[in-house]
Amino acid sequence: MSAGTIAPHSMAEGSIGRWIFSLAAPAVVAQVINLLYNIVDRIYIGHMPGVGATALTGVGLCMPILMLVNAFAMLSGAGGAPRAAIAMGRGDNPVAERITGNCLTMLVGIAVVLTAVFYTFAPALLRLFGASDATLPYALSYTRIYVLGSVFVLIVLGMNPFITTQGFSKFSMLTTIIGAVCNIILDPILIFGLKMGVAGAAVATVLSQGVSAVWVLLFLCGERTRLRLRPENLRPRAKVILPCLALGVSSFVMNATESLLSISFNASLSRYGGDVAVGAMTIITSVSQLISMPNQGICQGGQPLMGYNFGAGRPDRVKKAFSYQLGICAGYSTLFFVAVMLFPHFFVHIFNSDPALVDYTVWGMRIYMAGIFASGFQTGCQQAFVALGQAKVSLLLACERKLVLLIPLIFLLPLFMPDNKVFAVFLAEPVSDILAAATTVTVFVTRFNKIMKQGPGKA
Repeated sequence: MSAGTIAPHSMAEGSIGRWIFSLAAPAVVAQVINLLYNIVDRIYIGHMPGVGATALTGVGLCMPILMLVNAFAMLSGAGGAPRAAIAMGRGDNPVAERITGNCLTMLVGIAVVLTAVFYTFAPALLRLFGASDATLPYALSYTRIYVLGSVFVLIVLGMNPFITTQGFSKFSMLTTIIGAVCNIILDPILIFGLKMGVAGAAVATVLSQGVSAVWVLLFLCGERTRLRLRPENLRPRAKVILPCLALGVSSFVMNATESLLSISFNASLSRYGGDVAVGAMTIITSVSQLISMPNQGICQGGQPLMGYNFGAGRPDRVKKAFSYQLGICAGYSTLFFVAVMLFPHFFVHIFNSDPALVDYTVWGMRIYMAGIFASGFQTGCQQAFVALGQAKVSLLLACERKLVLLIPLIFLLPLFMPDNKVFAVFLAEPVSDILAAATTVTVFVTRFNKIMKQGPGKA
């Protein structure tokens, strides 16, 4: 057996710790490298001579649209891949292949619709998100080019988990490494060398995602994959797609509400603090992804292990895998919290060196991330529900933090703190982080043993 390949049947055997490391480590690297697509763009854009701060703010206003594209990819990646893992755990590879093919068809169809909608309505949407006359040209230029390549983004994010769930974690990691390296090379060439500016950053991202998409499709059509894309499995079937949508909807809601959350933050900050506050939020959001995406990678590594052993009727191994996953997520979140509180200037200077923007961002970051240590508990527990096929519970927990707590607080807290409304907007984040984590952990502890006793059924 070649390096980077893991026989699925062996997931019921061997050290849980070694399995978590072998699956999660490449997934974490892949998530961090995938983050480079946007972070590298922002780093280069933020340091453009003369217009860096304004251009960075403009690109930050595109984030709700980018997040929505990612959200639709999760319908396939987070909905189809765990179901494929459960099917493989039952020894039913033909069903797993049907899921894989149908999810690809679904992604291509979604891409066509999203491209038409976002390209047409981008100017109005960006104004809604808080774009000013100064920032709109940068935001519109980046958005329209990005959405033209959204099909590549959807294929990469939506189909790459089907490589990971088979145990080919290193090949999955290479998907994002290849694209990120292309992006890092192309960004300075297009932004500065060809003087394309923000448009060059968008073109670099689209081309890089295109290379990654070709890599994913070639692998899933090749000889080494166990879940091969076959023409007969591309025809959409409701009985295959609908269960994937049901499971993936929680991750979709998590990502889609991130978009709504970004809109809420930007609109409020634009109203109370102007472009400098929106620019600060762009940097803070970029830094916060350094904690959220590695934690998602950890859970992507844990999900195949939990899903397979759940399908195979091995609750003891499911419990051990979850314990590792939660411990790593919580530990990383806590360490990141300490680093941000002690060294905020280090993180801010990565993106911009304008003194006014740096000082404003450092102040806002310490408020915004005061509860970030709790996010590891939230992510670890909620994503475990996804691995176990508990779509409804996961969806409710996804909604609770953002729709029930955070978004209302963004608009309500400034009413109670009229003398410091920007502070109140930033404060909504840590309050929601802590309350949501406490709720999620409580629900998981209450329901976990019951789920193990019920077993996977026909999930």
